Amino acid sequence: AGAGADFIKVQSFLASEVHDGDPEKEWFAQVQLPDAMHAELKQLAEAHGAAFLSAPFSLNRARFLCEELGLRAIKLASSELLNFPLLDYVAQHAETVFLSTGLATLDEVAEALRHLERVPTVYVLHCVAVYPASDEDANLRAIQTLQQRFPHRPAGYSDHTLGIAASVVAVGLGARVIEKHFTLDKQLPGTDHVLSVTPRE
Repeated sequence: AGAGADFIKVQSFLASEVHDGDPEKEWFAQVQLPDAMHAELKQLAEAHGAAFLSAPFSLNRARFLCEELGLRAIKLASSELLNFPLLDYVAQHAETVFLSTGLATLDEVAEALRHLERVPTVYVLHCVAVYPASDEDANLRAIQTLQQRFPHRPAGYSDHTLGIAASVVAVGLGARVIEKHFTLDKQLPGTDHVLSVTPRE
């Protein structure tokens, strides 16, 4: 919030809901956020002038976010773009949705948006699902493609590149919202810290 973020976004999942054969199941168990910590982070974000946002990875987690935490803005990760029961539930409870589109075709994005028709505001985020993504693979013109195909929905960019250059260019191309991973220390364990921005950046 001190760096100017409008939303503080986390991810909501339970390791118990991850398939037993998933090689990252143990990692998910280590980094899942307990329910009480969601509430604490929401309170802290709001106390510092930012809204709290999360991406649910199951219907169960979406119910928790919307019904227990009272969230009216929801992030939908690229992996859930075709999870229609989840989209249908979110469409009944959210006023704002940030929809990532990594690995999706334009027709799949269109189908997801049909399930979210009743949501007043849906930001369609261009996303390259590589961690980290190279500048050469950022494919930022896809932002304009999304604007042309879905003119009734504002475009955005979920940035997995290193640094801030791609985000700056994305805004120049019309992105109305930027999602960027954030860290206090790029040396921390896990896959995300290396591609995250620091408060100074």
